Amino acid sequence: MSIIQEISTLLQQGRAPKVKELVQQAIDDGISPKEILEEGLLSGMGIIGEKFKNNEVFVPEVLIAARAMNAGVEILKPHLISAGVESKGTAVLGTVKGDLHDIGKNLVKMMLEGKGLTVVDLGVDVSADTFIEKAKENNADIICCSALLTTTMGEMKNVVEKAQKAGIRDSIKIMIGGAPVTQNFCDSIGADFYTSDAASASDVALQICTGY
Repeated sequence: MSIIQEISTLLQQGRAPKVKELVQQAIDDGISPKEILEEGLLSGMGIIGEKFKNNEVFVPEVLIAARAMNAGVEILKPHLISAGVESKGTAVLGTVKGDLHDIGKNLVKMMLEGKGLTVVDLGVDVSADTFIEKAKENNADIICCSALLTTTMGEMKNVVEKAQKAGIRDSIKIMIGGAPVTQNFCDSIGADFYTSDAASASDVALQICTGY
């Protein structure tokens, strides 16, 4: 098994210290940071994402795999920057105002990072104004809004309206999700995409940012 395949396998097993060690070894062996990132870390996280979508693994496995990925990325980051490897896109993510639930949001964050996107995590209880402000500040491609309560879903409509008012609606996609959210609701408020789970959200986000 090549060291790159080994990194992918260990990441899927959530073995963070070993992933770190092998990423360093791969760098020392002269393997390009881009290859380590894409063929090792992101490909391993992609497999976990697929398995999660198919109910073959569950939230705990995703969390420990993501932790292992982050450990590897930490070692790689300075090398990626000096090699000029660019992020595939930027997403601003948060749970809408009035809602303090973050498990779904955190999963989406991990899955997006697992696709090579930069994620600006605004946390929970995020107002529509903050979403817009941070999207502009970070030149984001996507705004991702999460809600778990029926009572807070309305805030997503505010995000769409504020994006319109701020003049950024044409240049940014708005993606929504969360237990009570549906495709009908997405259509009714004029958001661009609804996905029912974190793995699908990351697939759609990658398509938005890379155009395929």
